[in-house]
Amino acid sequence: MANKNAKPVKITEVALRDAHQSLIATRMTMDEMRPILPAMDEVGYYSVECWGGATFDSCIRFLNEDPWERLRILRKEMPNTKLQMLFRGQNMLGYRHYADDVVEYFVQKSVANGIDIMRIFDALNDPRNLETAIKAAVKEKAHVQACISYTLSPVHDNEYFANYAKTLEEMGANSICIKDMAGLLTPTATHELVKKLKESVSIPVDIHSHYTSGLASMSILKGIEAGADIIDTAISPLALGTSHMPTESLVAALQGTEYDTGLDLKKLNVVREHFAKLREKYLQSGQLSPKMLGVDANTLLYQVPGGMLSNLLSQLKEAGKEDKLEDVLKEIPAVRKDSGYPPLVTPTSQIVGTQAVFNVLLGQRYKMVTKEFKGLVHGDYGHTPAPIDPEFAKQILKGQEPITCRPADLLEPEMDKIREQAKPYMEQEEDCLTYAMFPQVAPKFFETRKEMREAAKVREEEKQKIGVDFAAMSHPVKLF
Repeated sequence: MANKNAKPVKITEVALRDAHQSLIATRMTMDEMRPILPAMDEVGYYSVECWGGATFDSCIRFLNEDPWERLRILRKEMPNTKLQMLFRGQNMLGYRHYADDVVEYFVQKSVANGIDIMRIFDALNDPRNLETAIKAAVKEKAHVQACISYTLSPVHDNEYFANYAKTLEEMGANSICIKDMAGLLTPTATHELVKKLKESVSIPVDIHSHYTSGLASMSILKGIEAGADIIDTAISPLALGTSHMPTESLVAALQGTEYDTGLDLKKLNVVREHFAKLREKYLQSGQLSPKMLGVDANTLLYQVPGGMLSNLLSQLKEAGKEDKLEDVLKEIPAVRKDSGYPPLVTPTSQIVGTQAVFNVLLGQRYKMVTKEFKGLVHGDYGHTPAPIDPEFAKQILKGQEPITCRPADLLEPEMDKIREQAKPYMEQEEDCLTYAMFPQVAPKFFETRKEMREAAKVREEEKQKIGVDFAAMSHPVKLF
């Protein structure tokens, strides 16, 4: 692997965000994370990805945890490690475009509560959807890691990705991430893409490749040889399958070479032992399905990310049409072509997948069109990578004209209105942002949080009373 341009590789650990998002639907709790955080802080990772993506939604919807409090704990327990989050551009952590004032405030509060690196992406690779988030992160002096949502299509080639990366660098990005959410990168393609990016931009390049297709380890090694600076990995008990390549394996593979990460396998083993126990717990509870840990070569045939595949299967199960999965998988490329070849990542994966399901179940293409698919064709999510055929757009939009402006330009400032709506629930300033993300789910979470705090207060008061009583006794009784 001799290479005159070789340098030590940096590692971003994804166990606290993308690994459990990929394998157990983002259900890892703060109580499960907290004991191992000091040991993780000692490893010397370049960064730990621990917030954003689906963690925010999962915290308030399923775990009854305040996501902002989680971030503050992570910051306190890992003072020496850069904390990283995933941010969906103008969508932030929700599923619609938000006005610029909300995006700016969310970025400000994320950095104030402990985020060092903001990984910002857009599902369509439309730079206009990243403008506000990048500017806000630069203003807050955070490191901006802007993403290329990697995909394959007649319009997505290395020239396209290199031009996009150059645009992102000019917009203020401090590093570029190749976000390969479906595990589509092959070893040769990775080598060529990284080489092209290193020739086109002067900032570091990160590879984020899911293991779904079984190619990630080989692709990452070729990417490192081509000059990749940072690699995303997951500690081994939460690696492989729809997650990422194992951290320890890459560290061992590079030991003694020009790319040596400098990380200590003994320190990583302490981290591994903690997550090995959690993995066992998840397997026994059924939270972690052995299916998620295998290789799914369908990814390479249909370019469908693992999470999207399970979503499609569940939609078909509900309709009693599981036998139609193969037909839906064959329909996805056609729907994708019609809608301008969007990369399949949240939210476009859901939009394209659901429309393909309707096309197959109704036996006719676009007999019924979802509101979201219509929005994609209308331009509500931004520019599609390839232009949509005007005749097809007419058929879907039924006379409505597509928009060509940046979608957020059509949104009025909304922070004041959101703050007013969230006022009855607010215990901290960040609560208005939690409400902004999930206005349907947040109120119930706020009520539960209040009840939990009151119950904890009562317990503490009882404890104090007992303490005072014992102190007053000359011969305290023993409690068995």
